[in-house]
Amino acid sequence: MSTAEETAGGEAPPWGEVTPDAARRLLVAAVEAFAERGYHATTTRDIAGRAGMSPAALYIHYKTKEELLHRISRIGHEKAVDILRTAARTEGTSTERLAEAVSSFVRWHAGGRTTARVVQYELDSLGPEARAEIVALRRQADAEVRGIIEDGVEAGEFDVPDVPGTTLAVLSLCIDVARWFNVNGSRTPDEVGALYADLVLRMVGAEPVPAGSGS
Repeated sequence: MSTAEETAGGEAPPWGEVTPDAARRLLVAAVEAFAERGYHATTTRDIAGRAGMSPAALYIHYKTKEELLHRISRIGHEKAVDILRTAARTEGTSTERLAEAVSSFVRWHAGGRTTARVVQYELDSLGPEARAEIVALRRQADAEVRGIIEDGVEAGEFDVPDVPGTTLAVLSLCIDVARWFNVNGSRTPDEVGALYADLVLRMVGAEPVPAGSGS
């Protein structure tokens, strides 16, 4: 399955906000190349070739290879923050909100695993200014999950002695799905999302969410 065909847990294909079409094709080609070869081993010629364009055409839309990675990373992290913020602000108990946050975040990493691998694992390839912007978005994602866990502790739903450490563990579990998920494997993104939501609720000492909730 190509990056252009991947969906995040059944959502519309990504990158619709990238225009014109040539810029989107180049971005999709860059995602596939970075995921396959790594950022440093990928050349602008590789990216242009995958997009069916000349290297000169790439520079019309992106000044550098890093600009491409930066845009990919920014869009991906903004989506990640939106997923977690939406879950954090839904109606329901902290247990239900944490289950929804985990299941939806995992579905995104499984359904768009190629994109997610680049978004999550190429941070150190960015220059200082771009990296600082992405780190700020990561902190926002962290804050959304941490807020749910803090609410759960305050409400007596969770037993968590170390909220920051637990938040890091929860996010790390979700992110790692992009590394190992296989579309030909035995589980769908929805099934992995449900499994991980259950695991995280056990981690924080919460009562299980009734069937049909948190997914």
